[in-house]
Amino acid sequence: MEFLEIQKLKLWWLYILLGVEATIITVITIYDKGGMSWQDLKNIYFLPFFAVLIPFFVIYLVTKNKLTIKIDQCGINYHYWPFANEKSISWTKIDKIYIRKYSALGEYGGWGWRTKLWFKFYDKAYIFNDNSIGLQLELGNRKRLLFSTAKAEELGLFLINLKTKYNIGAIETDVRER
Repeated sequence: MEFLEIQKLKLWWLYILLGVEATIITVITIYDKGGMSWQDLKNIYFLPFFAVLIPFFVIYLVTKNKLTIKIDQCGINYHYWPFANEKSISWTKIDKIYIRKYSALGEYGGWGWRTKLWFKFYDKAYIFNDNSIGLQLELGNRKRLLFSTAKAEELGLFLINLKTKYNIGAIETDVRER
């Protein structure tokens, strides 16, 4: 019995912005005041073209990374390379776990791997969708960890089954708004 969810950032709109930026840089480099000659480009090591290609490469790498969350009777495993290598949290280390609503911009300042606003470094989040529903973990030492989820109903049912089958006290199945 295990729950598995894989999430990715969807930044298709960023490619459009980078395409506009690339077009502007290329047009200015080639056509402005007669443009740059091939020899001029060789002398500066084709830097304008690298300035256009590097942001595309960085965005490509970020969008190809994925967050993998696996929950089973032993605990929670998650992986988000390069920011979080395979990490495991056993049920004994978790004080509370529940599903809650959150505001990605209001609480964490955006999407991706984030820390809570106002320098609360003990409160981290992995936010990868716009559903605004996530799995909140409260660990010892005031540490908190939030995972966004696209499968909130399935996750809720899984946690209820896990709590009843293995008697895990950290799982809260209260359905009130948090």
